[in-house]
Amino acid sequence: MDVKRVKDYLYWLYYQYQLVTCSYVLEPWEQSMFHTITVTVLAMVVYTAYVFVPIHVRLALQFFSQIFGSQPEGAVLN
Repeated sequence: MDVKRVKDYLYWLYYQYQLVTCSYVLEPWEQSMFHTITVTVLAMVVYTAYVFVPIHVRLALQFFSQIFGSQPEGAVLN
């Protein structure tokens, strides 16, 4: 893949982003504020997912393992 095609594809993606968010009608200072807020919110969502999703998955697995009859790790069998 050559550099021109990648550059054109990235420009097309940015154009689609502007069309979907209607940010092309904003003034330049409004666009910069809008993009800053959008990137900040996206970064917070990614960070929150990175930190909290594994904890919730582990807790869900523990919960469902107890429901479906798995023995706890410290259980003594008679």
